Amino acid sequence: MEGDLSAVLPTLEGHTESVYLVVFSPDGQRLVSVSYDKTVKIWDTGTGACLKTLEGHAGWVSSAVFSPDGQRLASSSWDNTVKIWGTGTGACLKTLEGHTNSVTSAVFSPDGRRLASSSRDTTVKIWDTGTGTCLKTLEDHTEAVFSVVFSPDGGRLASGSLDTTVRIWDIGTDARYLPDSFTKLLLHRIGSA
Repeated sequence: MEGDLSAVLPTLEGHTESVYLVVFSPDGQRLVSVSYDKTVKIWDTGTGACLKTLEGHAGWVSSAVFSPDGQRLASSSWDNTVKIWGTGTGACLKTLEGHTNSVTSAVFSPDGRRLASSSRDTTVKIWDTGTGTCLKTLEDHTEAVFSVVFSPDGGRLASGSLDTTVRIWDIGTDARYLPDSFTKLLLHRIGSA
């Protein structure tokens, strides 16, 4: 690496409690941070200016993700909801309600038309991002689900849980894509062997 990059890049300050997660926009021009202060902040990566502060969650914000086109942002929270925001206006476009415990993560499908959310209530929900309707609830996990991701083609969904499993779902049928013998994985803490 050449030079001292810390002298070139801005330090982003403005949250009043710990920052839990940061994520770049698809074009790299913006950065989002989520915090235990119940807010989501959108930053200009060139200037370090805070462009928007998104308020509305009643609990800690656990994750944020941009839609593939960068026009929307989804945030999940310990208030059991997912909110979809317009990144240009900062307006809350939809509040997705249906989980019965903290929502741990959310992710847009590759086409941006669906969103999946995982929760401490042991479920994964798939939502229509246009209407806010819950399309499916996946219920095979026996403990909190902390991670969810769509396959690049959007046809499958993987979820990881404290029950030591990763489940891969065929979105069209709700059936697990792989047999249990292939999905049983031991989840390790970061840094352990």
